[in-house]
Amino acid sequence: MSQFYFDFSKINNPFDVTNGKDTVTIRSTKHVVEVCVCDNCKAIMAQRKAEEAKKKETWTYNLILQHSVYRHTASAATASIKPQTIGAPYQKQSPKTKGTGSSDGSRHFGPMFNKELGQHILINPLVSQGIVDKANLKQTDTVLEVGPGTGNLTVKILEQAKKVVACEADARLAAELTKRVQGGPFQHKLEILHGDVMKRDLPYFDVCISNTPYQISSPLTFKLIFHRPLFRCAVLMFQREFALRLIARPGDSLYGRLAVNCQLYSKVTHVMKVGKNNFKPPPNVESSVVKIEPLNPPPPVDFEEWDGLVRIAFSRKHKTLAANFKNTAILQMLDENYRTFCASNDLMVEDGFQIKDKVLSILDQLGYSDSRASKMDIHDFLKLLSAFHDANIHFC
Repeated sequence: MSQFYFDFSKINNPFDVTNGKDTVTIRSTKHVVEVCVCDNCKAIMAQRKAEEAKKKETWTYNLILQHSVYRHTASAATASIKPQTIGAPYQKQSPKTKGTGSSDGSRHFGPMFNKELGQHILINPLVSQGIVDKANLKQTDTVLEVGPGTGNLTVKILEQAKKVVACEADARLAAELTKRVQGGPFQHKLEILHGDVMKRDLPYFDVCISNTPYQISSPLTFKLIFHRPLFRCAVLMFQREFALRLIARPGDSLYGRLAVNCQLYSKVTHVMKVGKNNFKPPPNVESSVVKIEPLNPPPPVDFEEWDGLVRIAFSRKHKTLAANFKNTAILQMLDENYRTFCASNDLMVEDGFQIKDKVLSILDQLGYSDSRASKMDIHDFLKLLSAFHDANIHFC
């Protein structure tokens, strides 16, 4: 043990120092040093202790529980808030004491939602009930729900349907939904399919209800339309612009290939508008709900042929059909298809045959040479497709 004067301003961590009455003891792994202190040294040490204590006033802890992340920050504004007891119901905080969280609401004492998977949870119970009401569910219905999330819409469906088959790609949310209905009266009515709905065969269902992840809106729509056996209806939440493109009519600015292809096989109606504030986290766009009712029986049309014709017509939808069909690449494709069809069916190709003259003559005969796709309805395209097939011209 030794005694000497010591410059305390050189001590990096004053909390390793123990105060005595007239001395200060510094302990390290190798030495124990007793230091004589003066008033100046004590003042320096007290100042350092105050600074270190101030840094420790704000603290943060992360708790990972059942794949969910919770965060609580204690500061001058939130010092009176006690951490939530695990398993206790969430208690809403007043505006003055609200904890700091993500501004988009993706983390708020609950699961973290993955925007890349289109996870925008519908939180307005009135909107959820309105969607279920528009589906006109029966007690004998089996309902397919795509993207159930935390189950806000699912529990509304379970109250009215015989069975719900929920397809969820996120294992965390599937676990949350399972826990939500576990031990309740609806547990036996819910079946959860974990995985990407676009990579699996759809089960049998009478009605489909979905708060659809926006990035699979188009492929999911056509997967449902071509599903067999036919279902009664589908009530789907889409991005507002996509929904308007689905219901567009000839002459509308958004009328295009999507509307023509969808309306060929189904009746599409707009149900309601849904604002972005009805979701958590809120998306960057407004939403709409549409109802799709497949035509029964479906029209006997080869969709590949139909889509080939419609694709050409809408390649420049404000141009005339004659101008679109004069495109060199399109004429070459039609010529190859014509010759292949003739060879497969033992038909002779006339000497000096020109596919361009053949196509333009068909358009002239039907009076569609100066027609524009943006103004044509489904019956016009059906009539045009039939005429091309009668002339052995195919589109795929």
